[in-house]
Amino acid sequence: MADVEPAETPAPAKKSDLPVRLASAIIMLAVAVTALVFGGRIFAGFVVCVTLAAFAEFVLLIVGATRNIPYRLAAIVAGALYFAAAAGVLAGAGDFLVVLIVGAVVFTDTFAYFVGRAVGGPKVAPSISPSKTWAGLFGGMVGAALWVVLWVVSIDGGIVGPRFELGLALSAENLGYAALLGAGLAILAQMGDFFESWLKRRAGVKDSSKLIPGHGGVFDRIDGMIPVAIAVGILGWMWAN
Repeated sequence: MADVEPAETPAPAKKSDLPVRLASAIIMLAVAVTALVFGGRIFAGFVVCVTLAAFAEFVLLIVGATRNIPYRLAAIVAGALYFAAAAGVLAGAGDFLVVLIVGAVVFTDTFAYFVGRAVGGPKVAPSISPSKTWAGLFGGMVGAALWVVLWVVSIDGGIVGPRFELGLALSAENLGYAALLGAGLAILAQMGDFFESWLKRRAGVKDSSKLIPGHGGVFDRIDGMIPVAIAVGILGWMWAN
């Protein structure tokens, strides 16, 4: 009589973390919007807290990425300047510039995610971030371009009132420049994402921390916002001068 092999026990289905991710996202959005509505010192304090948390995660990644002490110290100093510059822009910018920065990053991430999943295709840098495709990058550029155009039309077209005036004629040429600006900001956002992904791979970790349930760390949430904020701050300074 032939031996009968025992039936394999089916592996338990992996529990979806979508409810946790959604709950965390709602809480994060509520806190950020509340801070922005109150503005002033409350919003500045919120920016400082977020920046310090993300910078602490950055330092831990640097420590995990290299054992060379001089490299660690140089990277931490450079990182401190990097984070401080972005925090200074966000804390000192008016509501409309903050909305520009956050909206550009959100539209970049959203369009990149859905276009990348729908189209697929070649990867941008598979050794750093295997999920990022050229199609997703292009989708993110389109999304950010759309956001900046809508932003310009809304605030300089009188839709949301006279609190902030760019002084631009809403011509096809100027809106085209706005779209190009959005596309450029999308590239910067993706570069910030790739930079953090590279750091995490060097450190051998999946997330910068486990502080936010379902989302990883604070640095994971703002990696693309940092270079975008710095760029908008520089452009705003150039525009004012």
